[in-house]
Amino acid sequence: GCLLLWLLPSVLRAQSSGEARPRATPCHQSPTKVSCKGVGLRKFPRELGQGVKYLELSNNFIQNLSGSHMLGFGQLEYLDVCFNQLEAVSATTLAQLPQLRSLLLGSNHLDHNYVANGRAFHLLRNIEVLDLSANNLESHMAGWYISNLTKLRMLDLSGNKMTRLLAGTFWSTWQLRELDLSNNYIMEIEEGAFEALEELEVVNLALNSLHCISGFSLTQLRVLNLSHNALELFVSEEGAEPYLLQVLDLSHNRLLYFPELPKAHYLTHLNLSNNLIASLLPGSHHLGEFVLRYKEMASFNGTSSAAAGLTHVADLDLSNNRLQLFPFTFFQSLGSLRSLSLAMNCLQEVARESLASSTEPSDRSPVPPEHAALSVRSLDLRSNAIHVLPPWFFDSLPQLETINLGSNSLQPCESQGSDWAGNSGRGFHVPAPGGNCTPFYNVPHLKHLNLRKNNITRLCPYAFNQTSLLSLDLSGNKDLFVPKEALGGLEFSLQKLSLRDNQMDNSKAELPCLGTLKVLDLSGNNLSLLPTGLFCSPLESLDVRHNNLVVLEKPALTSWSRSLKDMAVAGNPFSCCSLGWLDT
Repeated sequence: GCLLLWLLPSVLRAQSSGEARPRATPCHQSPTKVSCKGVGLRKFPRELGQGVKYLELSNNFIQNLSGSHMLGFGQLEYLDVCFNQLEAVSATTLAQLPQLRSLLLGSNHLDHNYVANGRAFHLLRNIEVLDLSANNLESHMAGWYISNLTKLRMLDLSGNKMTRLLAGTFWSTWQLRELDLSNNYIMEIEEGAFEALEELEVVNLALNSLHCISGFSLTQLRVLNLSHNALELFVSEEGAEPYLLQVLDLSHNRLLYFPELPKAHYLTHLNLSNNLIASLLPGSHHLGEFVLRYKEMASFNGTSSAAAGLTHVADLDLSNNRLQLFPFTFFQSLGSLRSLSLAMNCLQEVARESLASSTEPSDRSPVPPEHAALSVRSLDLRSNAIHVLPPWFFDSLPQLETINLGSNSLQPCESQGSDWAGNSGRGFHVPAPGGNCTPFYNVPHLKHLNLRKNNITRLCPYAFNQTSLLSLDLSGNKDLFVPKEALGGLEFSLQKLSLRDNQMDNSKAELPCLGTLKVLDLSGNNLSLLPTGLFCSPLESLDVRHNNLVVLEKPALTSWSRSLKDMAVAGNPFSCCSLGWLDT
């Protein structure tokens, strides 16, 4: 009450003198930039300072842009009105914005009044960036909006209701460099639709309903995204001019075979994941296997030269297809290949020999010659049905640093034993009984190995000797037994080790002294004691969640007191009477 009485005289004085308190604008202002994002505006803001060049009005409730509110914005270069309820844009408004270069109108209702709005857009003679995404625009509406924008460089028409690209849609936007048509319903691209776009470099046609790309002739393109369509065929046009394409995404389609790209000499990234490719062997595609929906299939000659011109491809993703064989011969011509993914296929074997004459790989054959080696540094083979890798496998991948073999059925071989520890020469691969194991020892260039979920029940002594691994994942191998000698040879290289979810008890985890180990995951086991071999490791991160630990040994924690940075211990039956280790 006292506070109100004290304030009352000053209020009465202000009213009697006719003083009006200025209304504070909810926008954030600087001399040339104003942001009114998400402040509940229903109309274009007034009383903004002169000279504003950047204006952000997204996430409001503005329904129209009328000329009466646009006075004083003659220097505006960037206007963002995305995520409003915009239905009408007047010609008077746009006529007052001669310097406008970027106009973002995504997620509005510009399908309403599109004829009048499009006529107003004809005044945007200097516009270079236009966002009309998510406006429920049909093909003819989108074409009308951009029909006179001759300086346009970037156009976003994603998330609309376009079903086809008409031949004359982009005739006036001949300077266009980036075009986003993703997430529409495009089923047809008329011949000549992109003919005027000689400067076009980036096209996104993902998430549409395209079934066939034949006679692909956009030689100047650098990036093309055709993922998430229904493509069964992709054939580039034969011609003398090479393609400048660097990135091609054909993932999540229905491709039956490797696409023909004879002139794509500059391609560096090719994504073919999530298709129906069943083989990369030459001559494996017989026309009888296909329903000849497209006349272009009649001239298809298989995959014999499909990869021949792809000399610059560094990243190739063939994951989640139907491949049953890993043919080295097919990838030989990819001299720049660094990353290869064949994850989630049906791979059972690895083929080394000339595949044109035989589809039966020979694991007992001699090591391939130098010219048969692949330049791959990262290889993903997880989630296949591989039971064994041949002895020459790693010799054919002399630059391989990372391999993911998770979710297969591989069993590591045993090396000759502890006398290897000081041997610096090339090792001899001891043949396994029946050839059912894979040698992971004596692979000096390999740094990262993932063998999770391979049903490995026992590691043999010195299984990774003279393979200077930095990280090793053996998680998800139920009841795994790791004798003390199993990790012999990794004492001075291994930095990260995962033995997660193996249901190991104390007798099955006999780790040696790993002098460089920094990260260890022992969660999801049945340990009541920590392996004593760990006490000499300079651990920085330790995960022992969901074990049977009642107490953590002080000697271990004392040795890690200066190195350990994070530790996860939840899900253990710790004794509340023995918590002295927390002090350490």
